[in-house]
Amino acid sequence: MASSWLQNTGFPSRLFETGSNDYELYEEENEFVLSVEMPGFDPGEIDVAWDDGVLNIAAEREDETRGERKTYHRRFRFPKTIDDEEITAQYNNGILEVQLPVLSEATARGTEIEVQA
Repeated sequence: MASSWLQNTGFPSRLFETGSNDYELYEEENEFVLSVEMPGFDPGEIDVAWDDGVLNIAAEREDETRGERKTYHRRFRFPKTIDDEEITAQYNNGILEVQLPVLSEATARGTEIEVQA
């Protein structure tokens, strides 16, 4: 029982859970589409930034009536060259959807590695 030593410390045991599935990422015709579940945030509290192949999503909200602070932060790396001038983001009903168009002439960077038997 991983949380038994935390029972009387006031720490929530869910801090140590792993494998959160709060997003869906798929590739359509010439673009990646990323949908992230972010309920409880306002669009103005969400920062979406693109930097050298990495999409950074961060949000912070203070609920003064409950004395709570809610934060969200994730980074996503993409294997293809994205047209960073054409990235769009929309937030609706607690879902952030980011569309990342792929440059058609671009291929994934890297070196092919031979698989030996």
